[in-house]
Amino acid sequence: MVCTMAFLRALLTTARTLRHGPGLSTGLPADDAVMLDAPDERLSPALVAAALGDFEPAAKLLATTRDAADWESRDRTLARLVAFARNRDGWLGGWLAAAPRDPDALLVKAALAVHRAWESPARAELLREVGPLITAASEAGPRDPVPWRLALDHARGTHAPHTVFEALWEQAVRRSPHHYGSHVAALRYLSAEWYGSHRECFDFAERAAEDAAGDSLVQALPVRAAFALLRDGEAVARATSVQVDRVDAAADLAIRFSAAFPAGDPWPAEVRNLLAYVLVSRGRAAEALEQFRLIGPYATSFPWASVTGEALGGFLDARADVRLRVASSTPLYGRPGHGGRRGH
Repeated sequence: MVCTMAFLRALLTTARTLRHGPGLSTGLPADDAVMLDAPDERLSPALVAAALGDFEPAAKLLATTRDAADWESRDRTLARLVAFARNRDGWLGGWLAAAPRDPDALLVKAALAVHRAWESPARAELLREVGPLITAASEAGPRDPVPWRLALDHARGTHAPHTVFEALWEQAVRRSPHHYGSHVAALRYLSAEWYGSHRECFDFAERAAEDAAGDSLVQALPVRAAFALLRDGEAVARATSVQVDRVDAAADLAIRFSAAFPAGDPWPAEVRNLLAYVLVSRGRAAEALEQFRLIGPYATSFPWASVTGEALGGFLDARADVRLRVASSTPLYGRPGHGGRRGH
């Protein structure tokens, strides 16, 4: 009887998948249309020019974010320019030669040095050596919180005590109280992997989200705390009902944040990618599928590079798996993609 029931369940699962699978692909771009970390329309020309050795479009783009005090766009643009400069930094050398005191050039120089130091086995030692570069960037742009975000990352890597980190944090939030990058840096410092715990992460993230506007990226901070917990196998194994509830509450908050933006918008793409991973981990397949629809073609390295060997492949595999889960759990004559219970 047990074998017969298992066989019947397998037959029903196959039938449901065949019936509902094609319909569940509606709104999902084809695999070959999905792009990893695709630059937006402002960044693309700067990257093309940098590849040709021309730094001026990148300089103009960063200067625009500084003049407008658009710190979120500035930090995001910086991250993409640094990722490009890791292997092709000739344009940056030309920029620094032409304008050695340019605050934007100094910021890219410092951020690239921090990134390279983090990748080295001699991380702490190299990070100490790049400290003066961060200081130079902060002095060149006194209103800018982004150098202070670098300083927070630097402090974590050099094992700075809490008092030092708190002083740097004060400088960062004085310039921008809800700067997402600074909050992420603080969350990492507070993580169980570094100098805190999962409880401290959730406490910090939830309070920060309460203080931030509804359209602020800080609304996604609790779902980052949830991700950190879900990635810790030992913590998941001993998770309490309170911790599980906090994970689901973080996902619910991120769903509301995601709903404020149109489908296929690249701005919230990383939040949506992270949210999709958390929803998949919690067994909330139908809600995860909806986030994959909202993501459209914009896959992001985070979180997939952290959980798979290949970020784009991990994204596509997770998306396909969710589609199959929803199809196989939908009654033969039900409506796919709706409902779904939480948890495993």
